Amino acid sequence: MTTADQVASVRYIVDDVRAAVDFYTTHLGFTVNFDAAPAFADVIRGPLRLLLSGPTSSGARATPAEDAGAGRNRIHLIVDDLDAEVARLREAGLPFRSDVVTGPGGRQILLADPAGNLVELFQPAPTR
Repeated sequence: MTTADQVASVRYIVDDVRAAVDFYTTHLGFTVNFDAAPAFADVIRGPLRLLLSGPTSSGARATPAEDAGAGRNRIHLIVDDLDAEVARLREAGLPFRSDVVTGPGGRQILLADPAGNLVELFQPAPTR
């Protein structure tokens, strides 16, 4: 089990490790932790370590063919101003997969990385 000072890791299978690293570091505030492109890299933001596994990485080779596409899971990034983030990322030409959705807990939108993996940008509802 991890302790509170450790990071949580999520693996995304990507077609192009370099494009994925550029996407996450340029647009979403991640920094490179380890780079072995074109096979693998990992980037980190706060307590989240994102493992980016290219087609030749051991992580990607372990994936059964029927599960090789991007899934419905997604990482969840909290933002202070969703409208400002959406405007900034749209201006950069990034592809969104949903409109902004509002619920009791806040507002969210889905963004796709270069391999089609989803990133949820979420602005919590104001606390009373």
